[in-house]
Amino acid sequence: MDNLDNLNNRQITEIYERNVDSVYRVCFMYMKNKADTEDMTQNTFLKLATHGKAFENHEHETAWLIRVAINMCKNSLKSLWNRRVTLAEWENPNGCTTIPEPDETLTRLMKLPGNLKTALYLHYYEDYSTAEIAKMMSKPEPTVRGYLHRGRKALKKQIETEEEIYEI
Repeated sequence: MDNLDNLNNRQITEIYERNVDSVYRVCFMYMKNKADTEDMTQNTFLKLATHGKAFENHEHETAWLIRVAINMCKNSLKSLWNRRVTLAEWENPNGCTTIPEPDETLTRLMKLPGNLKTALYLHYYEDYSTAEIAKMMSKPEPTVRGYLHRGRKALKKQIETEEEIYEI
């Protein structure tokens, strides 16, 4: 793939079209509302347009974009002006991207801490391998496997706690 300094509008559009859905969904996992998610998605692709990085292949391109999206979202969440929004604001934007339906599992997943949530989401909803997730999160593979293990355990505990409430 050409160096991004030499990318024309058509090439940037192709990269955008290939990756916008994944970037949007990852941003939503952090931002939890449409407006902030759209801002972070846009900022991710603006970074692409201004960054001079050459990609080895499409997988490298996607991993780089997701890593940028995660970092931008984390930085945004550090802001004092950031507000917390519930999953009730989940909505499908006007045909520009597709997001998974907010089922019970996804609702529980959204309540987990950042790294556990990110690892589980990328693994189960985006179908990435542990190695791919490790690259995207800039973490060693054993760390990602730990996130997946602890995340599954936390989800199981949430389910068991809910079942206990219903049994009472």
